[in-house]
Amino acid sequence: MLLENTKIAVIGLGYVGLPLAVEFAKKFPVVGFDINQKRIDELSQGHDATLEVEDGNLKSVLKDAGYKMQDAGSCIGREATLHPGSVFLHLTTRIDDLVGCNVFIVTVPTPVDKNNRPDLTPLIKASETVGKVIQKGGIVIYESTVYPGCTEEDCVPVVESVSGLKFRMQGSDKEDDKCFYAGYSPERINPGDKVNTVLTIKKITSGSTPEVADFVDKLYNTILLNGTHRAPSIKVAEAAKVIENSQRDINIAFMNELAKICSYFKIDTTDVLEAAGSKWNFLKFKPGLVGGHCIGIDPFYIAQKAEEAGYYPEILLAGRRMNDGMGGWIAREVIKLMIAKEIKIKDSRVLVLGITFKENCPDIRNSKVIDLIHELKSFGCNVDVYDPWANAREVKHEYGIELMRDAGCGMRDMKYSAVVLAVAHEEFKKFDFSGLKEKTVVYDIKAILPREDVDRRL
Repeated sequence: MLLENTKIAVIGLGYVGLPLAVEFAKKFPVVGFDINQKRIDELSQGHDATLEVEDGNLKSVLKDAGYKMQDAGSCIGREATLHPGSVFLHLTTRIDDLVGCNVFIVTVPTPVDKNNRPDLTPLIKASETVGKVIQKGGIVIYESTVYPGCTEEDCVPVVESVSGLKFRMQGSDKEDDKCFYAGYSPERINPGDKVNTVLTIKKITSGSTPEVADFVDKLYNTILLNGTHRAPSIKVAEAAKVIENSQRDINIAFMNELAKICSYFKIDTTDVLEAAGSKWNFLKFKPGLVGGHCIGIDPFYIAQKAEEAGYYPEILLAGRRMNDGMGGWIAREVIKLMIAKEIKIKDSRVLVLGITFKENCPDIRNSKVIDLIHELKSFGCNVDVYDPWANAREVKHEYGIELMRDAGCGMRDMKYSAVVLAVAHEEFKKFDFSGLKEKTVVYDIKAILPREDVDRRL
């Protein structure tokens, strides 16, 4: 397998796919494919609304025009050339533009349905797209988080069916000239994180044959600064990814249970954690709302596969139940504090600061702040929400909430009965909360405010 013959297609240009496409485009010709025309139009103008890729970095790989790729065919053997003066990254919604690529990297979401069952629809549709254009000798690499076996048992058969090619895996009787290969290299993007980026993380790689595993490992090492860990099989790589976030989910669940216990003892959770953290081997997790596209979803993927195999994963699902219930529990704690201050609950005004799933990031996917808001509203509270990072149109579409345009300067004048700091955006640290709790309940979920300025910290 020759790296110099490589023509890459990245399927899905979200938080994961776009940074990957941009970095690979500095080494290889890349086609970035997404079904969202609005997303393609925005990126073509050199701006990424997710803020994962800086405008200058994106524009640097879009600097020219007139991209054309000749038929590359297999990575094995003959070399295909890129037309002189072409761009490094071509953005498109047209499947035909993927013809000629020989490495397909799938970075689409893997959500759950309303019953928390894995929804493979985006993954299956992406596999169909690859099947329409992949040629003999091509490689499809999946980055989406899945359960062990998903790549080879669910995705590859779709590519086979649509393409008419045969999947080549380790142990196959004989290689023929009508086969394709697969790899798995799970994404580790942390939205909003400017330290642990696609360049600096250490990445897991794997392949369907030893030769493909070698190629996939070498391919990613062309852009990574800290190397890779080569897993012995695709299933091992899939399992490793899904337990990374499951482990974090369980640890945060324990912290959330601790926060509940501390509330009964009327002691500050942060004080307890700071004291315990003085021990050298104490794991410094914190309580909070667990949302987003990974931690709050991934455990359900491995849980379903375990149940299908006949094992009920008690700890995994107990952690999920604990974390999924925190928004409602915090809302009820706020109501109790309001009652203690003899504040009328019905028709009271509550301000929630933040709706993204994490700080300093515009990502609102699977935000658990919405659970807090719904529970407060169920008590008859009128809830205002302010978030300087979130896109107001996306919030309205996803959650039916109209975001406030401003909140900081007028908090005292707005006569809120309660203020809940739900997300630790840097902007909120500049707000003046001093003296606010004299007439208002101030609840700090993220424990970033001075203790004297709040009624309770989670």
